[in-house]
Amino acid sequence: MTNEDYRIEVQTRRFTALYSRNARAVISRGLRATKSSNWLIMVSGFFEPVLYLISMGVGLGALVGTVVGPGGEAISYAAYIAPALLAVSAMNGAVYDSTWNVFFKMNFAKLYQGMLYTSLGPLDVAIGEIFLALLRGAMYATGFTAVMGLMGLITTPWALLMIPASVLIAFGFASFGMAITSYMKTFQQMDWINFVMLPMFLFSATFYPLSVYPQGIQWFIQTLPLWHGVELLRQISVGTFTAATSIHILYYLVMILTGMVLTTSRLRKLFLK
Repeated sequence: MTNEDYRIEVQTRRFTALYSRNARAVISRGLRATKSSNWLIMVSGFFEPVLYLISMGVGLGALVGTVVGPGGEAISYAAYIAPALLAVSAMNGAVYDSTWNVFFKMNFAKLYQGMLYTSLGPLDVAIGEIFLALLRGAMYATGFTAVMGLMGLITTPWALLMIPASVLIAFGFASFGMAITSYMKTFQQMDWINFVMLPMFLFSATFYPLSVYPQGIQWFIQTLPLWHGVELLRQISVGTFTAATSIHILYYLVMILTGMVLTTSRLRKLFLK
């Protein structure tokens, strides 16, 4: 064996320790667990944004009337907040699946330790868990988009792109959520997740335009991930695409890459000492 062959063999071994190409085993296990015990929780999470849409979009919308949409056109208040609530739905599904679910598996069920004692690598676990969160986000997005269609809030074929865009949003929150959860040790620390999510939900231009805030607060809101998701889906819903659309997508691509790197490195540090 030559020196070059030896170096290739070592690199392959190192990569195999990180990723064994068997994330499907993690996904299969998660689907079976969801089918047996967690399906009701998944279904219940879909109704929260739908109830907000009905109560705020229909109830408050009757008082508000029309508002200015992304393309400068006048649209109904329900059509204005519906894409924002879809972004919230994608965020909630991904975050809850990648935080509380992962926290229990990591600190109480000791599931990841058992997985990593097998041939699975930390990247297999990260991909598997994040895929499950994406599946939940995709289900919410598809169902919510169908509700929007039934309410007459979809006026362009471009609006169907909200489903893959919602998966992108869920991917960003899931990868980052799992990375953050790997640092959490107690239930009290996990409460910080809700503490962060609630203000994002209320102030990310979900129910009213960003322009109502002072300039300094606007700059801060524009750094929040949910704001980028809200603006992305709002533009897609009316088929209006600008340079800002690419910025919103790039924001989530960077978020996904950062979250995946942090999650993989943390799992390796915690369980492969």
